[in-house]
Amino acid sequence: MTGIAAAVTAATAVAAAPAIPALAATTTLYVSPSGTGGACSSAEPCSLDAAQTAVRSQNGSMSGDIVVQLADGVYRRTSPLRFTAADSGSDGYRVVWQAAPGARPVISGARQVTGWTVADSGKNIWKASVGTGIDTRQLYVDGRMATRARTTVNRADFTATGTGLRFSNSALSYLNNLAGQSRIELEGIGSFTDRYVPVQSISGNFITMKQPAWNNNTFGYDTIVNPYRKGPMYLENAYEFLDSPGEWYLNTGTGVLYYIPPSGKNMSTADVELPLLQSLVQLGGTYAAPAHHITFSGITFTGTSWLGPSSNQGYADQQTGAYISGDWNWPSNALSSCQYGCTQFESVRPHWNQMPAAVQVSAANTISFVRDRFLNLGQTALGIGNDANAHASGVGLGASSITVTGNVFAYSAAGAVVAGGVQADAHHPSDSRMVNRDLTFTDNLVHDIGVDYRGITSFLPTYVTNATISHNEIYNMPYLGVAFGYGWGSNDAGGSPDYTNRGLYNYQPRYSTATTASNNKITQNYVHDVMQQMNDGACVYTLSANPGGQISGNYCLRAGTGQFGLYFDEGSRSITATNNVFDGSWWMFAHGNYQGGNNTGALTVTNNWASSSSTDVTNGDHGNTVYGNTTVTNGNWPTGARSVMSAAGLEAAYQDIKNETVPSPSPSASPSSSPSQSPSQSPSQSPSQSPSQSPSQSPSQSPGGGGCAAAYRVVNEWPGGFQGEVTVRNTGATATTSWSVSWTFPSGQTITQVWNGTLSQSGSAVSVSNVSYNGALGAGASTTFGFTGSSSGSNGAPASLTCTAS
Repeated sequence: MTGIAAAVTAATAVAAAPAIPALAATTTLYVSPSGTGGACSSAEPCSLDAAQTAVRSQNGSMSGDIVVQLADGVYRRTSPLRFTAADSGSDGYRVVWQAAPGARPVISGARQVTGWTVADSGKNIWKASVGTGIDTRQLYVDGRMATRARTTVNRADFTATGTGLRFSNSALSYLNNLAGQSRIELEGIGSFTDRYVPVQSISGNFITMKQPAWNNNTFGYDTIVNPYRKGPMYLENAYEFLDSPGEWYLNTGTGVLYYIPPSGKNMSTADVELPLLQSLVQLGGTYAAPAHHITFSGITFTGTSWLGPSSNQGYADQQTGAYISGDWNWPSNALSSCQYGCTQFESVRPHWNQMPAAVQVSAANTISFVRDRFLNLGQTALGIGNDANAHASGVGLGASSITVTGNVFAYSAAGAVVAGGVQADAHHPSDSRMVNRDLTFTDNLVHDIGVDYRGITSFLPTYVTNATISHNEIYNMPYLGVAFGYGWGSNDAGGSPDYTNRGLYNYQPRYSTATTASNNKITQNYVHDVMQQMNDGACVYTLSANPGGQISGNYCLRAGTGQFGLYFDEGSRSITATNNVFDGSWWMFAHGNYQGGNNTGALTVTNNWASSSSTDVTNGDHGNTVYGNTTVTNGNWPTGARSVMSAAGLEAAYQDIKNETVPSPSPSASPSSSPSQSPSQSPSQSPSQSPSQSPSQSPSQSPGGGGCAAAYRVVNEWPGGFQGEVTVRNTGATATTSWSVSWTFPSGQTITQVWNGTLSQSGSAVSVSNVSYNGALGAGASTTFGFTGSSSGSNGAPASLTCTAS
């Protein structure tokens, strides 16, 4: 108990949450982690469950708020807290679950792991018994997520078939002899998706994958075997992959947990938290009897692990936490016919599922989260009015008057908040009570999330009426900064010509009325150091029509090189962007995706300031209104821009939530940097969304000196430019901590953008070194970095590459 309380305090050492002012005579119930009985008094505090029973006995007729006051400490749950209409306030008063003055209560779905002993002194592997019959996908050590045991693999070593992957590289033959093969997973990071497929077995140099996860991950767009951008690929979750500090493995058969601590970590004092619950709070009633007038204040929610991807469904990521599951009519030749979409894939689109959140709110109104902390969670932190499949209550949507103010979201597996659903009842509800409306997200701090599921954003209202995202600070994000909208315009009135051609309307209606998405606003946020790992994204991102949509007063600082400031993706319409500041190496400060004849347009982009003048959102084109935008060079921001910069982000009353004393992190699956640092080089969108071509030239190989070898190849070309990648392999007998590859272009080419590497360039001479998350390569392991470049006609491959490692 002391360990997790100390870790959470260290992770968010902020001023104690103030008590919520009572509207009238307040009834106070007292709880503590060791509370017993039903008195719920200050002298005899009770448990959370007993307090809930007491609330239900008193809230039928209220003359003031009922406050459930949580004493300091950790409330370890063996089941989620479930709130319904029976737990609601009445007569306009609230039921307030809040921290006691000066307290920092923690509601946790994890158990603390102690009793560590050395399992392998040569590899510094420690172990502890946690018992059989449990499973998890995450482990939290001293307030940070540790990394599941994994090894980086080279995509070029594998050939995909309809049932799995074949390999011929003798260095991988050890895979045939791995123990616990059915626990292993393949993770493939693409352009905007981060996918997981569980392994069935490995033998004869062939990895047989579990179904339907393999089929669902190998058709559509940005697939695991043919992504738009070839990010890292890993094999994960085997004891044999334990080779780096910060990695862990759980043997579910023996109940033994293994971990390699970083240098200097004392396992007798480390706070190791094993999450066991898949959700912590499930709040919601029915449309006829919603939960209402409930507030949570000053509480830390932590310690969950969503196990969906561990099943035979895997995680067929599609976009920002939505995924495919189930059996579908896959094309028999999907690996050749459906890597860039097909009619069969469109039949699945209306049925995507959403990731269930750690804290779930649906069929509810007048709910508030004030100065809470959402830390170390194994999925989306807070889900508001998602589709029914994402709610344990079985009732989705129907959330209104929800406020999320002054909270911290950090160090978790996926996004901060997803509001709204993606299926038909979300955008064209069959019952008006399903509409998600009047949601407010203000003065929150969001950072270092998306550790396991990188294709996420901070706040995402999908189909919502009147959502406001204002005065938040958002940083260290692998993908989008902040977003609203969903559906790529396919569900807007009249449909989309693009999706007519794709065949979507063979499987769903072409709607004649507008969706529920309208009047959504992203205003006065400070968004910086985003798009650090993924591709095809922006500081602010939109999809589909949003009448009354507004993007104003935001300060966007530093996104991955080659990304966008504003990204009006497919079908974005009726949105105004004004008085924003975009400071960074933007490919375009504003980009509209008009491909396929979709309905992107009717955009108003006025009076913004940007360090890039490039944009394809132009006045008069597609009904756009564009004027008054100023290009700023050498940091000479005018007074108006500086006013926007100073006003964006947390307001004065909430600046205290930034006062963090962050412990030294355990190595994690994703890089992170402080707000003042420049971000890692991130992937950038290639100039064309067309399929990558076969290599136009033979790969160039380094001789393998210095403990590593590097292979160069061109994967796509267009007039004046090209896309390439270099695979770095550890040829030594021990693990590397860093590597660097250098070469000289023979035809005067230059690199314009790079991802998964740090670029140094002088004329035609190029050097690329590792970033924080891919320098450590086990013996025989490899990683790949990619880049785009410019050329003037000739595009010859380098004669040789020099690879060094330490």
